[in-house]
Amino acid sequence: MEAAIIGLTGHWLRVRWRVEGAGSVLVPPFAGKGRADGLWQETCFELFVKKPSEAAYTELNLSPSERWAAYDFADYRAGSANRMMPRHPDCTVRIGPGMMLFDAALPLGGLPPLPWRLGISAVIEEQADDGARVKSYWALEHPPGKADFHSPACFAAKLAPPIAA
Repeated sequence: MEAAIIGLTGHWLRVRWRVEGAGSVLVPPFAGKGRADGLWQETCFELFVKKPSEAAYTELNLSPSERWAAYDFADYRAGSANRMMPRHPDCTVRIGPGMMLFDAALPLGGLPPLPWRLGISAVIEEQADDGARVKSYWALEHPPGKADFHSPACFAAKLAPPIAA
């Protein structure tokens, strides 16, 4: 899996996830734009952002079904609350031979002000040869041991505000 910020304007943040070898990825069925919990239980793409010197952070879960969720945490897995967004994220999934692209355009006004430390991650659910459903957990960085996207170790990238031309 590869992930990248592909656009940042005064109003939008665009993120792309590319999954290679995606022939057996289970993609949740289209459900239309709307907030939903528990998206991480299936194939789901996630973004975590926080101010560099703060413990508080924001988590976004984005599903190929077009469902999404946004949460604020006061500290590591503590003080969770729904984060309000000014509009639904725009999500697009494209599937080709052995490859899947997932693009998300997020309203920047619904996110904390830049600069950020950020984690870009994904839960990929696949169908194994024996028919079993198998999940893998992808992140820019993982902490030692079990995968935990909320870990400070996962906030491995930095994003500064755009510089005016």
